[in-house]
Amino acid sequence: MNRIATCTRKTKETDITITINLDGQGKNDIHTGIGFFDHMLDGFARHGLFDLDVRVTGDLNVDCHHTVEDTGIVLGTAIREALGDKAGIKRYGNFLLPMDETLVMCAIDLSGRPYLNYDAGFTAECIGELDTEMIKEFFYAVSYSAMMNLHLKVLDGGNNHHIAEALFKGFGKALDMAVMEEPRIKEAWTTKGSL
Repeated sequence: MNRIATCTRKTKETDITITINLDGQGKNDIHTGIGFFDHMLDGFARHGLFDLDVRVTGDLNVDCHHTVEDTGIVLGTAIREALGDKAGIKRYGNFLLPMDETLVMCAIDLSGRPYLNYDAGFTAECIGELDTEMIKEFFYAVSYSAMMNLHLKVLDGGNNHHIAEALFKGFGKALDMAVMEEPRIKEAWTTKGSL
């Protein structure tokens, strides 16, 4: 099964094209114009074993908001399209990711019902050129455009860089688990008949 999707979104604020291969090797080429955000998406792709190509031109002269939020919308849409009807996938994924003093929990249900439960605090307003408040907005945009139930919780932590990186890597690991094929079933794993 070829689980690759390319999605584009062009507005007055951003011009974004993302290609994701859910059955990749973690190879990626990411250019959002925000160095720390590129680093976070690299961690997501590398640890989720997703091949990811991201091209973003955004109104960074304003701030990073539109670039980060719209990248989340396009990434979530690409994930949803690459999954198709979700037949034969595990559907659920979860991961506890330690990073030095930080411990993050991520849990996912590819249910077709979007929801974000986000419990993460930062003591810095920015990491590099990324506003830390935009991390929640990114995951909100991904969860709703991918139609996934996404829980992210920082269980312990102190260093802002570590907290952010653990959130993105944990998301990659949990999503990798959720999109894995389950050889014992051929249909969507639900009592409803479709996800």
